[in-house]
Amino acid sequence: MQPHYRATLRLGLPIAIGQLGVIILGFADTTMVGRYGTDPLAAASFVNNLFTLVTFLLMGYSYGFTPIVSRLFGQGKYTEAGAELKTAVVADSLFGLLLMTVMGGLYFFLDKLGQPEALLPLARPYYLLILASMFFVMLFNVLRQFTDGIMQTKTGMFVLISGNALNILGNWLLIYGPGPLPELGLTGAGISTLAARAIMALMLAAIIGRRKFYAAYRRGFSRSTVSRRALLGLNAKSLPIAIQMGLETSAFTGSAVMAGWVSAEALAAYQVMVTIGTLGFLFYYSFGAATSIRVASFLGTADWSNVRSSAVAGRNVLLLMAACSSLVIFCFAETLVYVFTTDTRVVAIALSLIPLLVLYQFADAMQICFANVLRATGHSLAMMRTAFISYLLLNLPAGYLLAFPLGLGVRGIFMAFSLGLLCAAFLFARDYHRVVRQHCR
Repeated sequence: MQPHYRATLRLGLPIAIGQLGVIILGFADTTMVGRYGTDPLAAASFVNNLFTLVTFLLMGYSYGFTPIVSRLFGQGKYTEAGAELKTAVVADSLFGLLLMTVMGGLYFFLDKLGQPEALLPLARPYYLLILASMFFVMLFNVLRQFTDGIMQTKTGMFVLISGNALNILGNWLLIYGPGPLPELGLTGAGISTLAARAIMALMLAAIIGRRKFYAAYRRGFSRSTVSRRALLGLNAKSLPIAIQMGLETSAFTGSAVMAGWVSAEALAAYQVMVTIGTLGFLFYYSFGAATSIRVASFLGTADWSNVRSSAVAGRNVLLLMAACSSLVIFCFAETLVYVFTTDTRVVAIALSLIPLLVLYQFADAMQICFANVLRATGHSLAMMRTAFISYLLLNLPAGYLLAFPLGLGVRGIFMAFSLGLLCAAFLFARDYHRVVRQHCR
């Protein structure tokens, strides 16, 4: 068992370092916008939570490709993996353009979503810039799943850190306008995000396209043709995962909309706490992804004993991560909140949410763990069903009931997160163990 812990940590650590860059970026974005003003922070929260749904749909869709390339890598079929990358780029592009079209239509109905009217002039230009950046998010996702799937997790780490450093610099230059530069506020943050996402996608494409290590994969990519059958086959694996992650994210997006119904201060506090919560989530995601890659590589040789051992190691690593995240959040809560805002009303609401944020860390870690190992086995339809029950039927209705009829406001919204995540963790774990029993009789 011990080698599985080392291998999971070795694979997951570069992903985690890269995701730490994402955390720092999220902290920097929220801090810089929050320091600029409460209304810009609330407007950014509204837009970012709408696009969080799109981001996770794109991420989930790219996940359908990862087990395929990991299994081919485990079998030494490098040119075939390159051919699958070409299919994935086309499939993900079509899916991404569809989502961008939908979000482009939603732009004309932003005033119908019940947000404070004063936020809309700030939100509209920022919305269009984030919409444009979604194409580069899609391209980066599929290329990163490829490099992660062939065990080159350090590549994505390097690109993420570089891109996020550029974004932080761009934020400082464009939000505040030091020296002769114009002070663009929230719009400046949007321009910086768009530029950084474009640079990250193009940088990763250049690495795959030029480095000698990827030569065999490039041959498979260039010599293959993308057939309708291959696209439909990949879509059948990818779409249920995208829907599963979209349903999960819809709980957070819908909750952000409900927080805006409470007040602009509640929405700003909600954004602060969700940003702090990513401290745990992105570490869980990193080591969950590493677990999924290892499970999929062992499935390529039908080694179910190592599949189980890898899953157990991943579960224990994520439990440790959840304990560490909870301790950090609990001990440094007030300091973390004041990093983002000094508005006393927002601070008071945010601090009241700290125990609830700590509460759902373990449930979040376990649902990520078992969702990843289940995804590696290819049982994506079961994941979609679980997400529908946990997030759409339980989480969102419970959040509305607790927040408004029971009068708990944004605290009730956060309580509902724990209910949805606990339900998802239980059902994902049950389905995974059922799959293992079927193959190990």
